[in-house]
Amino acid sequence: MKRILVFLNLLFVCSYPLLAQNDLMEELNEETKTNLTFDPPAFKAMKIGNLQSTKIGDKGDLYLYVSHRFGPLKNGFDTFFGLDNAITKIQLAYSFWNGVQLSVSRESYNRTLASALKFMLVKQSNRFPLTIVGYSTININTLLDKNNFPELQPSDRYSYANQLLISRRFSNNFSLELAPSYVRQNLQDLNIVAKAQHNQFAMGFGGRLKMSKRMSLNAEYIHNFSRPSNSPFSDAFAFGVDIETGGHVFQLLFTNAQSTNEPAFISYAEGDLVFGFNIVRVF
Repeated sequence: MKRILVFLNLLFVCSYPLLAQNDLMEELNEETKTNLTFDPPAFKAMKIGNLQSTKIGDKGDLYLYVSHRFGPLKNGFDTFFGLDNAITKIQLAYSFWNGVQLSVSRESYNRTLASALKFMLVKQSNRFPLTIVGYSTININTLLDKNNFPELQPSDRYSYANQLLISRRFSNNFSLELAPSYVRQNLQDLNIVAKAQHNQFAMGFGGRLKMSKRMSLNAEYIHNFSRPSNSPFSDAFAFGVDIETGGHVFQLLFTNAQSTNEPAFISYAEGDLVFGFNIVRVF
C-alpha cells in the first residue's frame, strides 16, 4: 500500500508541470483572441458616391441599390435642370459568405448589364491600420448596334474594372480611401476618342466626414492616368451627403458622370455637373 501511495505522489509531481504548461497555453490563446479587436467600418454605405467603398455586407445580407443620375444642370428649365434625362441603375448585392459579396445590376446607360465580386482581404484592427478590399466587375454594353459597328464581335460589348480599395478610419468621424484601378475597354469609338486606350490605369481618392449620428459628408475624385490630353472626357468626381434612416441610406450627390458603373465613369465622365442619388436598402 505504501508503494502505491509513493507511486501516485511521484506521478502527480511529474505531471503537474505538464498540466501547468497546458493551462498557460490556454491562457495565452485566450489572451490572443481577446486582444484582437476590429474597428467599425470606415464607410456607412457600399459606395462613397460612384466609387466603391470598403464596406461589405454581412453573411446573408441582401442589399438593394437604386441609383439615379440626371442630365446636366446647365440646361436649365429646358430639361428642368436635368430631371428629364435620368439614368437609372438597379443593383442587388448578396453575401453568401462572410467577407465575400456578389452583385448583379442593370443600368439604362448603354443598357448595361453588370456583375461584380467584392471580397475582404484585411480588416482594420488594433494590429493592422488599414482595411483592404478587392473589387472586380464585368460590364456588357447591350446597346451596341451592328449598323454602327459592322464588324462588331460579341467580345466588343465587354468592359472590365479591377480595384484595390484601401481605407482607414482615423476617428469616429473621419475616414479616407485610396482606390488604385485598372479598366479594360474592349471597344472604343474612334469617332469620339482620337486614339484608342483599351487598357487604362486610374487612382481614386475618397473620404467621409461624419456630421451627426445619421448624416455625413462624402467626396471622391478619380484621376485617369491613361487619358490623352485632347480627350473630350474628364476625371470623375462626386460630392454629397449620406442620410441614414433605419434600414435605408440615402446618398444625395453632385457628380460629372451619369453612369455609376466603374468602366464607364472612370473612362467616360462627361464633365458637366449633374445631380443624382443612391437609395440603399438592406434586407
